[in-house]
Amino acid sequence: MKNRLKNFKEFMLEEDGMGTVEIILIIVVLIGLVIIFKNQLRTLVTNVFKKITQDSNTVMS
Repeated sequence: MKNRLKNFKEFMLEEDGMGTVEIILIIVVLIGLVIIFKNQLRTLVTNVFKKITQDSNTVMS
């Protein structure tokens, strides 16, 4: 019985693979944020590229 309890405690304290789980959770959160703010992100990126294009035309002139 003590051996089983000791094995269970060791299993619960084992941290192998925790980094992978953390990275997967971060990716899931980022994907969720992109889905929620998709329209705002699209508008932001479009405006940034318009500004870059306008400024590059000014430099080329």
